[in-house]
Amino acid sequence: MQTVLVTGARGQLGRHLLARGAAAGLRIRGVGSEEADITDPGAVAALVEPGAVVLNCAAYTAVDAAETHPEDAAAVNEHGPANLAAACAAAGAHLIHVSTDYVFAGDGNRPYRVDDPTGPRTVYGRTKLAGERAVLDRLPGAHVVRTAWLYTGDGNDFVATMLRLERERDTVRVVDDQVGCPTYAADLADGILELAARAGTVPGGILHATNSGEASWFDLARAVFAEAGADPSRVQPCGSDEFVRPAPRPAYSVLDGSAWAATGLTPLRPWRPALHAAIGALRARA
Repeated sequence: MQTVLVTGARGQLGRHLLARGAAAGLRIRGVGSEEADITDPGAVAALVEPGAVVLNCAAYTAVDAAETHPEDAAAVNEHGPANLAAACAAAGAHLIHVSTDYVFAGDGNRPYRVDDPTGPRTVYGRTKLAGERAVLDRLPGAHVVRTAWLYTGDGNDFVATMLRLERERDTVRVVDDQVGCPTYAADLADGILELAARAGTVPGGILHATNSGEASWFDLARAVFAEAGADPSRVQPCGSDEFVRPAPRPAYSVLDGSAWAATGLTPLRPWRPALHAAIGALRARA
């Protein structure tokens, strides 16, 4: 493989890509928004090396803030990926762009396939969908990898929040009417690196990559408490109407990974063993 460049390298997925890529002996480097502004076409053109593989993890992920700052969300989620795709096309580089379950309406009753109709209901989702289209319009051989409910267990993600609340509160109320695919960032990083290594043999287009299975936020919270050695019954169910937010959350956003497996790529493991591994890794670093 040629040089691998990770944009959005300071985020949870970017950090895992850098660590796991380096451990595998890849020539991999990462840039954050401080080093490279992907919304600047000139900066992006100077960044992409001929023959490189670019992994775009940069995104405006403040789902609620996007509702009142749509231009900011579009700059990073739509125009930035368009710039990267154009630069990769000019340099003969390959692009793997990370997207989201929010491109769907979230009202389905079976896992969303890669060719199912989209229908985002948030600014975040609409700008991410526009970014997907901009990438594939400019670079049809690129790969768009949609994922969902990403976590590392540190920082401010859901799993990290549940670990903190387990220490701070006797009980926690968590919504049980939103269902998705909890996905460990390290597992997704391994999958994307496998795709990067085989980029020339996997047809371009959209793929879905998440840990397999499905869970509600309530299910995931109880599993986190169990992994922490706490009583899962301290997590109590509630409805989404108790946590009204500016941007509506999808009620159902499970992604179908069959297209990923059909290419010969390794399916990501089930979400429950992945969570066990994630919290085990946190303990090992403590």
